[in-house]
Amino acid sequence: MSTTSTRNGAPPVIAQSAETIVREFLEALARDDLDAALSMLDDDVAYTNVPFPTVHGRRTIDRMFRPLIGKAGFKVHFHAIAGDGDDVVLTERTDALIFGRVHWQFWVYGRFELRGGKITVWRDSFDLVDMNVGLVRGLIGAVVPGVARRWPEG
Repeated sequence: MSTTSTRNGAPPVIAQSAETIVREFLEALARDDLDAALSMLDDDVAYTNVPFPTVHGRRTIDRMFRPLIGKAGFKVHFHAIAGDGDDVVLTERTDALIFGRVHWQFWVYGRFELRGGKITVWRDSFDLVDMNVGLVRGLIGAVVPGVARRWPEG
């Protein structure tokens, strides 16, 4: 995090690192704070959940995610997060989509591009086999908890 001082006596502006913005974005989603998450997205953000088609625009993402608030949960665990300056952040993480007692956990690789402190590209990739295994284990684990994947430690 860096600070930028002003000459007019106003308090300094604190510029967040790209890694901090991405971490806070995903953590806001995990708190069901969609408004906070959306505020970190550029108006024209491109969101791709590989291999699905790209979705364009903050308003479109709002329309996709808003109906899920209170109906589905989301958790995130960061295995690694790294930035290249202020414009690219890579994440390796475990995500969980939660539907009642079903916790669907899977590995995700994310690439975020930022401009002016806003996320302009959000691209998540995952292994379809791992996703399917995670779904099966989540479904069975809702009935037989020992089958469910354990949440990563740390």
